Amino acid sequence: MPSAAFPYVSHLSKDKKLAKLLAQQESVKLGNRTQVYLHLCSSIMSQQLSTKVAAVIRKRFMKLYSGKPTPQKILDTSYEILRGVGLSGAKANYIQNVARFTLEHGMDHKVLRKMDNEELIEHFTQIKGVGRWTAEMLLMFTLGREDIFAADDLGIQNAMIKIYKLDKADKKKLREDMLRISAKWAPYRTFACVHLWRFKDNTPLTA
Repeated sequence: MPSAAFPYVSHLSKDKKLAKLLAQQESVKLGNRTQVYLHLCSSIMSQQLSTKVAAVIRKRFMKLYSGKPTPQKILDTSYEILRGVGLSGAKANYIQNVARFTLEHGMDHKVLRKMDNEELIEHFTQIKGVGRWTAEMLLMFTLGREDIFAADDLGIQNAMIKIYKLDKADKKKLREDMLRISAKWAPYRTFACVHLWRFKDNTPLTA
């Protein structure tokens, strides 16, 4: 059961349906990690893969650099070698795009920390291969941003459809209903998302 020591608990518990999840689950702690480029690469590797397969690919990738990949080393790695660890052609390109962007524009943790959420999302989605969902996962699980709502995430959608009895037939209305409900969770929407993922056991691989 979540501890009252976590400030988000009392706020999110005002939503009676969400309160039931909070009472049944452990409290959420968000990380705040450095080496942002590496976590972004890991996010790209994990897209549309099972946890097991993604873990194998990440392990092979890290082994290429003896556990210490740098943007320059990644950029210097041939396309064929990246494909050899199990990456698709597109993902190999996207990972090198991240490395190139890091070298050209920087991903200094201290600089990123000063940007607001939308500025960060705009910053990361400049990189070909990084969409809004990937950027949102990075903000949640690498940068520890507390107020991100992943409206396009299928796990979040499925959980909210079931818990709030939402109509999934009309996609536009579904999104509007999700945004309306989640607005009340601010400024702790990231925590709500994690509890919703746990409800359907759909926690993103980047968590």
